[in-house]
Amino acid sequence: MKIINNKQKAIQELRRISQRTTTGDNKKINSIVEDILQEVKIHGDKAVEKYTKKFDGFYPKPMQVSTRDLKNAWDETDQHLKKSLEIAYQRIKNFHEKEIPESFILKGEHGESVQRRWMPVKNAGLYIPGGRAAYPSTVLMNAIPAKVAGVKEISMVSPGNKKGIINKTVLAAAYLSGIDKVFRVGGAQAIGALAFGTKQINKVDVISGPGNIYVTTAKKLIYGFTGIDSLAGPSEILIIADRTAKSSQIASDLLAQAEHDPLASSILLTTSHDQAQEVFDEVFKKIEYHPRKEICIESIKNWGLIAICENLESCIELSNEFAPEHLEIITIDPKTTLKTIENAGAIFLGKWTPEAVGDYLAGPNHTLPTCGNARFSGSLGVETFMKNSSIIEFNEKSLKINSLDIINLANSEGLHSHANSVKIRFED
Repeated sequence: MKIINNKQKAIQELRRISQRTTTGDNKKINSIVEDILQEVKIHGDKAVEKYTKKFDGFYPKPMQVSTRDLKNAWDETDQHLKKSLEIAYQRIKNFHEKEIPESFILKGEHGESVQRRWMPVKNAGLYIPGGRAAYPSTVLMNAIPAKVAGVKEISMVSPGNKKGIINKTVLAAAYLSGIDKVFRVGGAQAIGALAFGTKQINKVDVISGPGNIYVTTAKKLIYGFTGIDSLAGPSEILIIADRTAKSSQIASDLLAQAEHDPLASSILLTTSHDQAQEVFDEVFKKIEYHPRKEICIESIKNWGLIAICENLESCIELSNEFAPEHLEIITIDPKTTLKTIENAGAIFLGKWTPEAVGDYLAGPNHTLPTCGNARFSGSLGVETFMKNSSIIEFNEKSLKINSLDIINLANSEGLHSHANSVKIRFED
C-alpha cells in the first residue's frame, strides 16, 4: 500500500488503479469464452454439463434445484439470520418501489398525443457468484428490483461446490425473494444458457449479476442476444477523511473492501500526514490475524493507496477524477463535502455509515458502476428490468398543421419518400 504526498503522482496512481478490469479484454480469454458460448448455443444442456464438469468438478444432474430444496434451505436457516434476511428484504423492496418509472402522456393543442409507456421484460436471469464466498445479499439486490418491476419469470444460476451444492443461505435468499427457478451452474456456460436458452433453462430478456472475468466476458459477448445490466469490474472503495475521522475505523473500512477479491481496491484521501501513517499501520496490524489474510495482502499491495492532500477540495477533485464505486465521506461536515461530489456509485456520509450498511440492508442497490464508470452510469435498479415504448398518435388536423415542417426536414436530409409519405395523405 503506497502513501503518496504529491497530487500529480496520486492522479497517475488513481488512473492506474481504475484501469484494472474484469471486462475480458484479454484475447485468450475472449477466445475461450467464444468457444464455450458457441458450443452452448449449438448443443445446449450437454455443453452446459460438459463445462460444469470441467470447471466446477461435478455433473449438474439434476441441473435445477427443486422447490422443496429451496424451502428446506429457508426452513433450516438460523432464526436470527432469517430475521436479518427479512429485514434486508423489506428495506430493499421499500427503496426499489420508489424507483418504478411513471408512464406519461402529452397532448398537443391540435389533438395529437405522444406517450412513453413502461413495461417489464418477460424473463430475467440472475447470475450469483460462488467460489471465494457466498453472496445471499446479491440474490436480494438482483431479485427484488426484478420482482418490483413486474418480471413474470426469474431464473437464477449459481455455481455449486465440488459436490454440486449451492450455499444454503444463497438458496434461502432465493426462496425469500420468490425466484422461480434456480440452476446449479455457473461460469460462461451459464450465461450462454440464459442468453440462448436450452431445454432446461429458458432464454431470458435481461441478465444481471456480477461474476469473474469469464462471466463478465460472456456477458459482453452475448449482449444483443439479450440485455445485460452492466460489465462489473472488481470492487473498490474511496474514503475522504479529515483529522476528525478515527484511523482504526478507516482501516477497517479499507479492509472490508480488500477482503472481497485480490483485485479489489481500497483508497484513502486524507488531509492529515499523521492520519495517513496511522491508517497504514492499522491496516497491516489488522491483516495479521485476518481470516482472508492472503486476499487482503494481495489487494492492498497491488491496489491500495493512501494519498495526502493539501485540503478537502483537493480530495474531492481526486475523488471526482476516480469516480469510485463506493465513496465514504468521514469529515467534520460530510453534507457540505457532498455538495461538490460529482461522480460516485454510492455515497456514505459520516462515521456511522460504513459501506457495509449499503452492501446489506440500507435499501439502495449494491450493484454499482466500477472502474470509473460512475462518470456516466448508476446502480442496478427497477429500470434494469423494464423497457419503454413511445406511442404517437396524430389526427388529420395535427398532421396537416405540422406537415410542411416535416416535409422541410425530410427534404433537408434528402429523404424523398419520407416527405412524400406526408404529402400523399392530403392529395385527395
